[in-house]
Amino acid sequence: MKNKLSPRYVAVIGMFTALAVVSVLATEWIPKVSGFLSYEPKDVLIVIAGFIYGPLACILISLLTSFIEMVTFSSTGIYGFIMNFVSTMAFTLPAAFIYYKTRTKKTAIIGLTIGVISMAAIMVLWNYVITPFYMGAPREQVAAMLVPVFLPFNLVKGGINAGLTLLVYKPIVTALRKAGFAEKKDDQKGKFQLGFVIFSIAVLVSFLLWFLVMIKVL
Repeated sequence: MKNKLSPRYVAVIGMFTALAVVSVLATEWIPKVSGFLSYEPKDVLIVIAGFIYGPLACILISLLTSFIEMVTFSSTGIYGFIMNFVSTMAFTLPAAFIYYKTRTKKTAIIGLTIGVISMAAIMVLWNYVITPFYMGAPREQVAAMLVPVFLPFNLVKGGINAGLTLLVYKPIVTALRKAGFAEKKDDQKGKFQLGFVIFSIAVLVSFLLWFLVMIKVL
């Protein structure tokens, strides 16, 4: 899929955008952290698109998804659009850049780890700058929430999405290749590795437990 303007590439971008939006709607029932911070799995789909088609796919899908959210079911307007886009970019772009050129399990783990750290750090700054506007709260109140609320939330959100990405990437890219929507590249060499699956599940379960504590289920 060398030609970025090909009908097939446009179709793929549209497909991943639609799936990302649906994933947000499908998880609206999940309780919010501190009453307003929502977990969304859309970054899993967007980073997988970046793994397969390159960082540009992350940018396009993030822009489209954030815009669709803003003009349909989001109540945070332009502020929500900015925060959604920045958060997704902070997580997906580092991972896509690292993995896209050298496709191994090691680079996938490294890229996703850097993505989680990047998102958590960057969103501390952006929450300090933007959140007072759409929350209608004093900046001092938001500043007091940065470390105890925003930082752990973004670490947990990123960790869950990283674990999910490691688990579902291979089945998704295999299906897309069979359908002719992805090139057949020699990535993630080797046979099925039980150890890698166990590691991915351990990452996912660990952050899920942390999330359950944050929403006061555990």
